[in-house]
Amino acid sequence: MKNFFEEWTGREWNKETVRDLFKLAVPILIYAPIYLYWFIYIEKHKFAHYAVIHTVIDDYIPFMEIFIIPYYTWFLYVSLSLLFLMFSFDIEDYYKNFFFLATGMTVFLVISTLFPNMHQLRPAVMPRDNIFTHMVQTIYNSDTPTNLWPSIHVYNSIGTMIAVHRSKRFNKTGVIIMDIIGVLIIVSTMFVKQHSFYDVITACIMAVIFYLLFYHTALLENFCTRQEERVAVRYN
Repeated sequence: MKNFFEEWTGREWNKETVRDLFKLAVPILIYAPIYLYWFIYIEKHKFAHYAVIHTVIDDYIPFMEIFIIPYYTWFLYVSLSLLFLMFSFDIEDYYKNFFFLATGMTVFLVISTLFPNMHQLRPAVMPRDNIFTHMVQTIYNSDTPTNLWPSIHVYNSIGTMIAVHRSKRFNKTGVIIMDIIGVLIIVSTMFVKQHSFYDVITACIMAVIFYLLFYHTALLENFCTRQEERVAVRYN
């Protein structure tokens, strides 16, 4: 494993490397507890009023429990991709991906706090009895049909696909595979009735806005350059 890491990154596995990885992980270690605490609060808090989200298109989207598989995949898809960039020492790609994800997730929390929302898309009774409907029911039991707009499942999947396309660590086949997984995750949110079409579209719009902000402006350029130079000096 050590030899693989050193060949993969071009860096020795030593105390300095571990220290640099910890510093790269600090933003995640700080933000993750804040996000989880805030999310759990708005999930458990009973707001006086919820705006019901619904579009006509939702009525034409069938419930298909098989899509719970890509829906669950999201948890590993986003987190492991971010960690992959971190352990690869792809510093610019890592920080841009982190700030992209964290910004969108924060916007979602603010919206959910100020404008509580919900939907009524879930089937009252599962149309079939199989392992996939059981998996869907598990999600339903742990995740209330509230505070859904915009869809973080969708937004973070798009952010991951952007990071993969920009990273030099993925070959063409890897990019295609990650794109397929990302698209399946996005459509799964509607087929398992976790999100409205409106949640998906607004998440896409938000992703475009923050993509332009973080990847096509100089907002993070100086910060990323300083971080890259710091690590380069250590290993030169």
